[in-house]
Amino acid sequence: MSDETKKYVIECENLVKIYKTNEIEVVALQGLDLLVEKGELMAIIGNSGSGKSTLLNMLGGLDRPSAGKLIVDGKDLLKFTDAQLVKYKRETVGFVWQNNARNLIPYLTALENVELPMIFSRGAKRRQRASELLEKVGLSHRKNSKLSQLSGGEQQRVAIAIALANNPVLLLADEPTGSVDTKTSDMILDIFRELNRTMGVTIVIVTHDRQLSRKVDRVVAIRDGRTSSEFIRKKSYSEELDQLNSGIMNLKQDEDTHVEFAVVDRAGRVQIPREYLESLGLKGKDKLKVELDGDRIVLLSPDKSSVKDESVKTEDVKINSGTLTV
Repeated sequence: MSDETKKYVIECENLVKIYKTNEIEVVALQGLDLLVEKGELMAIIGNSGSGKSTLLNMLGGLDRPSAGKLIVDGKDLLKFTDAQLVKYKRETVGFVWQNNARNLIPYLTALENVELPMIFSRGAKRRQRASELLEKVGLSHRKNSKLSQLSGGEQQRVAIAIALANNPVLLLADEPTGSVDTKTSDMILDIFRELNRTMGVTIVIVTHDRQLSRKVDRVVAIRDGRTSSEFIRKKSYSEELDQLNSGIMNLKQDEDTHVEFAVVDRAGRVQIPREYLESLGLKGKDKLKVELDGDRIVLLSPDKSSVKDESVKTEDVKINSGTLTV
């Protein structure tokens, strides 16, 4: 395995997922590409139906791709047997759900809930490990409390400790702040950041909340089953936080913290933001004029042209659901 391959915990290439019933066929992922580096803390955003939850389920071993390439921690998930998939879910990946009913057993204490995934792996040491994890999420004082005695934020912190019980390489969080208030949401994200820093676990958070992008260095947007754009922080969050705390900088609430990049997939497709198309009065099936002008690709409404030089290459292309093939 090359050094280039080793640096990535997640490698998705031309990933396709098709759900079929007797009467209908739904394409949830349409050739998605994604690379996530080891030790990265990143977010995936997208509207309902964009494919982000489908991707998360496949990364977690809860669903299988229809086609493409999916490698996590050097393991090819498309070649897994059922037994290998069970082992993968138990040892490689941890899951935090928005719905705490999927994370916690109500008649057990917080400590007993965290111990549960370790019954077959850690033996007598599981209680010590569970206590350490509850301390990491700031809940050592609530270890003997049951579900009904914990707030929503506390329950979610127990869920994070459970997900880390078997020391996974990859932690997946599905809308982890979706059912808590802003203050608790910030606390949970701070816990993820601290765990990422101290334990080195790679964390992928799937969310509807675009404000979350202010708290992570990289955000990948998914639209219509493909990665459409990436938002990369201008300055790392930890650097920015240090400067804010020291009074060196004053970040306004509406100030841009990230730079947006459109993603060109391996087939040369790029998704154009809907608001850009709307500003030109274009719809999903319209044509668009594309010009190569030096080191720039210029997109123009079909009835306009900025060509002033015969050396500039011009081509008409068709837009399909906001996706342009260049």
